[in-house]
Amino acid sequence: MSEKEVLRIEELNVFYGAIHALKGISLTVNEGEIVTLIGANGAGKSTTLNTICGLVKPKSGKIIFEGKDITGKTAHDIVKMGISQVPEGRRVFANMSVLENLELGAYLLKDKAEFKRRLIRVFERFPRLAERKGQLAGSLSGGEQQMLAMGRALMSAPRLILLDEPSMGLAPLLVKEIFAIIKELNEQGTTILLVEQNAHMALSIAHKGYVLETGKIVLSGLAWELAENPQVKEAYLGG
Repeated sequence: MSEKEVLRIEELNVFYGAIHALKGISLTVNEGEIVTLIGANGAGKSTTLNTICGLVKPKSGKIIFEGKDITGKTAHDIVKMGISQVPEGRRVFANMSVLENLELGAYLLKDKAEFKRRLIRVFERFPRLAERKGQLAGSLSGGEQQMLAMGRALMSAPRLILLDEPSMGLAPLLVKEIFAIIKELNEQGTTILLVEQNAHMALSIAHKGYVLETGKIVLSGLAWELAENPQVKEAYLGG
């Protein structure tokens, strides 16, 4: 595993009006890692991802990506720099085709040959999307929509993917399939920051993890250590 730092968050504070949503959190993601953020609903997991990718502005703190301070930059600039998010609830464009959704993932790309190469790679990874490329995204199953959201993120050739609750609303068999895909993506070199309520699955594929409670990081460590931690077991792994 590389020790090259891809992402560093330092003392990040985020407010929604009077609500202090993130209370001075710090974390690091190294190249080639899957790092997971686990915690209950409302702990601040999605807020963390939305702040990294420029959708939420922090009150204070720093976000460093590949050595550059990206704090407060626009979402558009952050995608350009190499960070892509797969949002909670998938958020595919239901009235557009699978292919049109994938094209939107590469909206910054002007090179047609490179676009074609990326599309081929996505279709090789997700053959079901290739079979359904002319179909409306809204008519896909939940698992297929998750694959489409991931494929759309990959079309921008990111160096860091932010995955927000990829298992949400999926049947257990599909959850296994999606997590196998995440693991495979990582093994092929993609660095991933994963937010997930299914702590058992997240810790089973991650290299390290952070536990977020009411906007604070209360525990961190190697994923296998967290999976064995009595506090984590009791709170997130069903005892």
